[in-house]
Amino acid sequence: MLEKSTKPLVIDADGLNMLLSIKARLKTKKCQVVLTPHPGEFSRLTGLDVEYINKNRVDVAVNFAKEYGCILLLKGASTVVTDGDRVYINTTGNPGMATGGSGDVLTGIILSLIGQGYAPYDAALLGAYIHGCAGDLAYKKYGNGLVASDIIEYIGQAML
Repeated sequence: MLEKSTKPLVIDADGLNMLLSIKARLKTKKCQVVLTPHPGEFSRLTGLDVEYINKNRVDVAVNFAKEYGCILLLKGASTVVTDGDRVYINTTGNPGMATGGSGDVLTGIILSLIGQGYAPYDAALLGAYIHGCAGDLAYKKYGNGLVASDIIEYIGQAML
């Protein structure tokens, strides 16, 4: 897909694991690519220690995005979105969102925004904000016991 697609790609979860042995192909892709790793996935992708990543989130994200010509959304507390030049640090979201499926919701929001015509970088930063805001609203109702579908329940409100 990296070699043939001319449409934007969003790569998360197992797609990121598949990149481990072929990440150099990111440099020759024909489309814009958004990668959405959490620190553990980013550690596998880069070989950097998770603790180092978390202490240097902006620098490691910017350097990777520049080197591979992609948009990187590094999930976690203060999610970093960068294309190697621009940097956005998202402040919405909460620890309750560290639950299975939450990243899938984020990916779906980003893909939806791209499908609506947003540029991939803009979709990634808006997606991070909307996802975190919806998670914050869900947290008010469900607390740390929230699940991914609880985040989905509040996407509409988060967009108001």
